[in-house]
Amino acid sequence: MSALVEVKNLKKYFEVPRGMLHAVDDVSFKIESGQTMGIVGESGCGKSTLGRVIIHLLDSTDGQIFFEGKDITRASRRQLRKLREDMKIIFQDPYASLNPRFTVEQTIMEPLLISGKFSHKASSEEAERLMDMVGIDQRLRLAYPHELDGGRRQRVGIARALALNPKFIVCDEPVSALDVSIQAQVLNLLQDLQDQHQLTYMFVTHDLSVVRHISDDICVMYLGVLVETCESKELFRHPLHPYTQALISAVPTIDIHHKRERVILQGEISSPINPKPGCRFRKRCIYKAPECYQAQELVEILPQHFVACCRAKEINHL
Repeated sequence: MSALVEVKNLKKYFEVPRGMLHAVDDVSFKIESGQTMGIVGESGCGKSTLGRVIIHLLDSTDGQIFFEGKDITRASRRQLRKLREDMKIIFQDPYASLNPRFTVEQTIMEPLLISGKFSHKASSEEAERLMDMVGIDQRLRLAYPHELDGGRRQRVGIARALALNPKFIVCDEPVSALDVSIQAQVLNLLQDLQDQHQLTYMFVTHDLSVVRHISDDICVMYLGVLVETCESKELFRHPLHPYTQALISAVPTIDIHHKRERVILQGEISSPINPKPGCRFRKRCIYKAPECYQAQELVEILPQHFVACCRAKEINHL
């Protein structure tokens, strides 16, 4: 396998009245072709911003973005037009992301017509095929978003994202606004589509139960930085960063014989505006020490298991 997407030292800062908000700060990782990279963390940690920067919905502040081995960080308008076909996004809110004046058919046809590769008739036929692919009944072809439930609206968004046969899709919390029963259907659909079309996903979520189900690898984010990254199974077997341990301890379990010890986070959350050097989790960490005020970098603690914590070995008795 080769890396379809790679980011190196990627940064995205926003200017705010009190300084610079470090939404994404020095993030690096690779996503192998045909794989799913889960990005998890609390709301406001920079997950969605990271996805939008990678597909150029937002410009990066610094760092590099590679797609199929080519540096696309400062892509020209002509290059972006081609990238728009290869890189797509499925948004969190399936109602807000759809044009309320477009029917299901018009929504799916829109990217096909904009590309200039399809006639109106061919676009209509392709929209019909895509509706079948994602499980939308043809009787809903002329329905408007307000006439659909959340699950069907999200399927329309998925069909629209698939319209031009993309290689990479950012799934920005695509099931968080759906009922639990509908979540499972949409997740299974995304996995089936990945298998059928060799798609590569970056799956953004705050729900560890969801990311465990769909991801091959996982990156844990906290206030704009990566604090832990490894294979999905490895993360749930051996979470090494105190923040990851707290997140996993909060995941509900149906095993009544296995009582998981809950890690309750306390203390003040550090500000992402002009953050001070050192570990950004230290104010809430029960293991904080003087060395935590020094810069923390991802270090390979176990094979292919990287953690940004100077005390990870000591805490986990490694």
